[in-house]
Amino acid sequence: MGDFLLLDEKSKNEILRFMPPASVISRLADYFQNFADFTRLRIITCLSMSNMCVNDLSKLLEVNQTTVSHQLKILKSQNLVTYRREGKILVYRLTSGLVEDTMMTAVNAFKVG
Repeated sequence: MGDFLLLDEKSKNEILRFMPPASVISRLADYFQNFADFTRLRIITCLSMSNMCVNDLSKLLEVNQTTVSHQLKILKSQNLVTYRREGKILVYRLTSGLVEDTMMTAVNAFKVG
């Protein structure tokens, strides 16, 4: 690989020292992929404002319950949501304030006037 045009040796070394290992990059890609799916992004938005059950999400988003359940299963497998049981109802919530922070930062970045 040839010489760098803009980076000096010190900068190159700092960047390489900061760069996470491939396993972490892979997990980050999986995490951010959840924000690239339209339905999952809408669910994350809702859950960043309130805990909800599948029925409430389905009615609010005008998406069938099977689709909502499937998307929640994906979000749960990525550890972005969890749930608690209230009788027969499962109430979903975001697992971490980091997910909400990511969502709110993105929304604020795209707000127009």
